[in-house]
Amino acid sequence: MDLSKIKTLIDFVGRSNITELTVTEKDLTVRIFRSQPVVGEALVGAAGKQQPIAGASDGSKHAEQASVFPVKAPVFGVLHRSSAPGERPFVKLGDDVKEGQTLFIIEAMKVFNKITAPRSGRIASLTETDGGEVETGELLAEIA
Repeated sequence: MDLSKIKTLIDFVGRSNITELTVTEKDLTVRIFRSQPVVGEALVGAAGKQQPIAGASDGSKHAEQASVFPVKAPVFGVLHRSSAPGERPFVKLGDDVKEGQTLFIIEAMKVFNKITAPRSGRIASLTETDGGEVETGELLAEIA
């Protein structure tokens, strides 16, 4: 199976409602999946605005939860904080970012997946991992 077929399959999973796809061609099996939202993670409502999940015990905690947005790893792979070794990282702690700006690259099966900012804001926390493996759903950064 060539790289263009794999990229097409990844795009298909990203656009569809399925959560897992396994394709076997000759002696190669490719498994593509995406994770479901974790309980406690912010969800996007119909109006496209962030809506925290209920369950905060007091108003200040609730306001804090709504003001910080987690950026989690969508796939398992090797996390790169810069475009190449020795280059400046895409973002640093405290940087202001715009929605859609590249934050990281995760290399999975020789495919480089850009992880972008889901909203504009300031980097409130940032993973120290660079060049190491990250798990699906692992917290990479928080945007305030």
